[in-house]
Amino acid sequence: MSNINWITVGLLICSNFVMAYAWYGNLRHMESVPMWKVILISWAIALLEYCFMIPANRIGAKTMSLMQLKITQEAISLLVFVPFSILVMKQGVNWNYAAAAGCIIAAVFFIFRG
Repeated sequence: MSNINWITVGLLICSNFVMAYAWYGNLRHMESVPMWKVILISWAIALLEYCFMIPANRIGAKTMSLMQLKITQEAISLLVFVPFSILVMKQGVNWNYAAAAGCIIAAVFFIFRG
């Protein structure tokens, strides 16, 4: 895993937290807001997400293959989403979610394996 760029990982973590909120935060915090307003607010939040994601991809592409970058992003997305789901959305996680997460983490191991 020597070609992981940790700046990329940090930016992807920020990006995924912002995007999780853009996609799912409205389910908890904007139930009574009209759909068109929720869409506009989510787009504005997603713009912030792109401010993290685009630099993460550009920096990461210098040291990682595209497949490594994508698998890393997916694993980070899951690692960010689980705490988001528990802490922000107040939803639990059971054993099969944890098993699925383990499979995705294993994918990161295999994609970086020589």
